Amino acid sequence: MPGLFAAKKLKKNRQHFRWKDTSYKRKQLRLDVKADPLEGSSQARGIVIEKVGIEAKQPNSAIRKCVRVQLIKNGKQITAFAPGDGAIGFIDEHDEVLIEGIGGGSGRSKGDIPGVRWKVTKVNNVSLVEMVRGKIEKPVR
Repeated sequence: MPGLFAAKKLKKNRQHFRWKDTSYKRKQLRLDVKADPLEGSSQARGIVIEKVGIEAKQPNSAIRKCVRVQLIKNGKQITAFAPGDGAIGFIDEHDEVLIEGIGGGSGRSKGDIPGVRWKVTKVNNVSLVEMVRGKIEKPVR
């Protein structure tokens, strides 16, 4: 049982030793936000540089269709997945795309696509899902 006047010491110790906790330290120093190409935001716009095919991890055997995107806000390049059957056909080089997280654990990659943490949601301000379904056509810029 701590002493009657020990509250200040206990509080000071708790503040000091909290820095040994990795998750607390990373959060306080904002290391995850600094390392994130989207800089903490949920979505970002970018320009398509090239289309790439990424091989799926074992035991799957497929080529996942992805695009290299240069973000408008900071110029960083990231790889984003094009979800949907034939979705890559609606994305061309120099198109403006909207990127968001793919939904993996702790902001990491999802499923069998190694190193890809983002997906394309819109192409030239038109929903990619709607284009894949055939509801709307891609606008001519």
